[in-house]
Amino acid sequence: MGKLERKLSSSQMIILGFAAVILLGALLLMLPVSSKSGEITPFLDCLLTSTSAVCVTGLVVYDTAAHWTVFGQAIIIVLIQIGGMGVITVAAAITMAAGKKISLMQRPQVGGIVRFTGFILKGIVIIELLGAAIMAPVFIGDYGFGEGLWMAVFHSISAFCNAGFDIVNDGILFNSLMGYAANPIINLAIMLLIIIGGLGFLTWSDICTNGIDIKRYHMQSKVILTVTSGLILVPTVYFFFFELVHLPFAERFWGALFQAVTPRTAGFNTVDLNAMSETGQMITSLLMIIGGAPGSTA
Repeated sequence: MGKLERKLSSSQMIILGFAAVILLGALLLMLPVSSKSGEITPFLDCLLTSTSAVCVTGLVVYDTAAHWTVFGQAIIIVLIQIGGMGVITVAAAITMAAGKKISLMQRPQVGGIVRFTGFILKGIVIIELLGAAIMAPVFIGDYGFGEGLWMAVFHSISAFCNAGFDIVNDGILFNSLMGYAANPIINLAIMLLIIIGGLGFLTWSDICTNGIDIKRYHMQSKVILTVTSGLILVPTVYFFFFELVHLPFAERFWGALFQAVTPRTAGFNTVDLNAMSETGQMITSLLMIIGGAPGSTA
């Protein structure tokens, strides 16, 4: 056999890299230390969980709080973080290093690959820390300092990366954030994290560079901000007046707003989706189809 070397393209490197991360995550989740039962979790279940985390979809076969230990949850949140920031960061780095244009309308106004990557990483750290700090008092009050702090960090990363994984341990499996349906702090924090993550890094750049001078934004950013606003406002009005009329006002208001924000990109819920009418479920499905902005954690 001759020495046949074949260089991988940037796309192949990204695909293989993420496949390796998913496989490694699945193997780590199989370890007995990852499950509360102390037993090995089946490989296919771990593979689905790992894939769901890296691809920030939120689909699970086990309740994250009930099945996985803190070690297992830490593996999941690391996978979510890689999935939320990795595709765009790695793709931008490789593409820019190759001297090609980023296929997202406009390149951000930052000088080179180092500044662009640094801009993204700093933004992620600052936003996720702020989100955790805002939610920490609520979770610490409910679960104690150690567990409450971990929950704040976990949910901040999960929300910002639009993953939809939760570790609320209220004794009801797959209950998501329904226990906080009327809590303004948790609702606002989770929604803002979802929205900010779903706007995309290039929109961040426009906002940081031009402030509130929207006229100077790139067309992509203008479209994203306008459409996002509409996709939040219209469903909120519908859910408030036609779907959640049986709830007390606070739960009705926060539930309508939250349910307009989360379906497009995340997957949390604070209301019972099975109790919605077919129209409400159809609107939710349409929001899921639309999804997040190009170049976002979604």
